[in-house]
Amino acid sequence: MIDILTSPEVVTIFMFGALLIGVITGFPLALPIGGVGVITGYLLFGPNAFDIIYSRVYDILTNYGMIAVPLFVFMGNMLEKSGIAEKMYDALYVWFGKFRGGLAIVSVLIGTIMAACVGIIAASITMLTLVALPSMIRRGYDKSLATGSICAGGSLGILIPPSIMLIVYGPAAGISVGKLFMGAFIPGFVLSGLYMLYIGIRSYFQPEIAPASIENEDFSFAKKTSMLLISIGPVAILIFSVMGSIYFGLASPSEAAAVGAAAATILTIAYGHFTWKVLKDVAMDTIKLTAMVLLIAGCSTAFVSVFLSAGGGDVVANLILSVPGGHWMAFALIMLIAFILGMFIDWIGIIFILVPILAPIVPKLGFNPLWFAMMIIVNLQMSFLTPPFAYAIFFLKGAAAPELGIDTADIIRGVIPFIGLIMIGLLLMIAFPQIILWLPGTM
Repeated sequence: MIDILTSPEVVTIFMFGALLIGVITGFPLALPIGGVGVITGYLLFGPNAFDIIYSRVYDILTNYGMIAVPLFVFMGNMLEKSGIAEKMYDALYVWFGKFRGGLAIVSVLIGTIMAACVGIIAASITMLTLVALPSMIRRGYDKSLATGSICAGGSLGILIPPSIMLIVYGPAAGISVGKLFMGAFIPGFVLSGLYMLYIGIRSYFQPEIAPASIENEDFSFAKKTSMLLISIGPVAILIFSVMGSIYFGLASPSEAAAVGAAAATILTIAYGHFTWKVLKDVAMDTIKLTAMVLLIAGCSTAFVSVFLSAGGGDVVANLILSVPGGHWMAFALIMLIAFILGMFIDWIGIIFILVPILAPIVPKLGFNPLWFAMMIIVNLQMSFLTPPFAYAIFFLKGAAAPELGIDTADIIRGVIPFIGLIMIGLLLMIAFPQIILWLPGTM
């Protein structure tokens, strides 16, 4: 009877069932993950469980690549305080405002640019909500289109480097963070392009939902060009210095992150927004977010350590490898699982639970590990838009001024088309894997 209760199959069902119950109860994610791991480990292995857990947790938390997390978070938070987003919005507005859907396209553009600087969803969506949403609503834009474009554009920060998700994924899967950075650039721009194409086409056929603005007709070409260069130039230098040093092998992601943090501080000083209070707020926000990432990382690793030691990894591997239809059906099952988990669990927990279990299976399925990693990461882009656990929706609703009259239903209707566009992006990356693999292959 004891052998049956401690069989890998029973342990797998018990651990995931207990985790599901813990998540449903509403406890912070780290508590049920870590609790299930430690309790199950003690029941199975006794005091030896702590040796199993300690070694893996220590390895992941002291991984050199994790140093980049607080540095890139600091860089993003400091740039968010610099006021650079407002300057970019003003510059891009005079270029695109006169086109139907132009302001929604500008929102996606700024989201794309800030993704390569900030990399923090909360900061990007809050900035866009405060800067772009009132302008669109005031000019008669459909609420769903306006909010959907902000949620989709603002969420690109979790995909386009320097994304915290990429930094976390690398150590969990044993993949170079630099390779992940380069692999994510083109997929991020593909999604951004799909978003803007959708907005342009829909605005053309439904002009009433995104009317053109004629307020910027008095600006000369030289004036508009000057505004654009002044607002985007420093950001472009920052992006190319940080990412270029990684691409050419001049610096590791952690070293590049330190340079980026210093450069962001200098930009904030140059724009006149730097104060000691700003520095204190940025430092505190960096500590809080980094602590959350490391806490979930440690607790998730404790769960996975016990799960793999109990043979649960073999159970999952055998299940996936035995799926009828070959490796593509197995891949479809994995993507479906990741999509469903994204609706209920924080992406950090998904990566630290799912990735160590799936990493040994990927070569057996015949997939390139870097390509597979990016497919999971692009898939998790949808987790920010799919209720009930949809960060982007909550951030926008919380930041939107009450007088704008934005309802949660408006936002949900707005994000649905963009979820479909992410799925189209995934299909393109399946059909053309070089979208992911080309740039890393040139490093």
